[in-house]
Amino acid sequence: MSYVESLRVFVRVIELGSITSGGRDLRLTPAVASKRIKELEKHLGVRLFNRTTRSLTPTGVGTVFYEEAKKVLCAIDDADATVAAFSETPRGVIRVTAPLGVGRRIIAPLVPRFVEKYPGTEVRMRLSDRKVDFPAEGLDLAFFIGTPSDSNLKLRKIADCARVLCATPEYLERHGTPNTPDDLMGGAHNCLLLRYPRSPEYFWTLQTTDGPRKLKVAGKYDADYGDVLTDWALDGRGIVNKPRFDVADHLRSGKLVEVLAGTPPVPTIFGCLYPHRKLQDPKVKSFVDFMARYCGAAFGTVRDSAGE
Repeated sequence: MSYVESLRVFVRVIELGSITSGGRDLRLTPAVASKRIKELEKHLGVRLFNRTTRSLTPTGVGTVFYEEAKKVLCAIDDADATVAAFSETPRGVIRVTAPLGVGRRIIAPLVPRFVEKYPGTEVRMRLSDRKVDFPAEGLDLAFFIGTPSDSNLKLRKIADCARVLCATPEYLERHGTPNTPDDLMGGAHNCLLLRYPRSPEYFWTLQTTDGPRKLKVAGKYDADYGDVLTDWALDGRGIVNKPRFDVADHLRSGKLVEVLAGTPPVPTIFGCLYPHRKLQDPKVKSFVDFMARYCGAAFGTVRDSAGE
């Protein structure tokens, strides 16, 4: 393994907090990853980590070296991207994350088609409904549904994402159908919430004739995985706030019924985020362009606007 590859192992071990996790991220066994770290320490003549049976933490020198190693790897990646721009064929690894629902149903089925079109690429995809950490996860880009506020990342809006409140006919028969947003308040209904630290759904925001109205809804249980909320809704456990594409089949079949159609949730954005320096990386640009072309239609209104 080259010195540069050893640097990559070291950086990922720092970012992920363990040799096992860092090695796994780079598709290396713990033994191989540990060997690379020891070789790097031998080459530098310093100890980069404090090791105990329960923890692995960088030394002072290791912390300083980590910052410099990141600069070196970024410079190498940027140089590779610059050279690749002269070629019409994207190549290299693309590290992508997406919310579970849209990732599994819309983006993941398109990944093999992209790789078939550009056989020099590899796609490593991570699905999670939690907020992502670009440095810690070593990402090239992240798809999202919502309204991101991180100004350090480049935003590309792909489509508007309509949302819907819905429940089973059985649930509505037992608890009554809400007629106004106020009917969701005061514990009359069990609202199924997507919740995790800094979750955007501690509140539901509905469109009314007086403008957007934020409701502090409540329920008996919540989850950080959107599909769990759909399963609970299908089991008649409450009212759920979901992207329309995510429950379209259930609405068509009648398993779920839309409620408060006159005051639906405020639409959100489907798009992707990526670091500014990735703008010139052909593989990232090609991947985003491909996904914008083929998956935007799933949301009804395609808004393929770069740089918004």
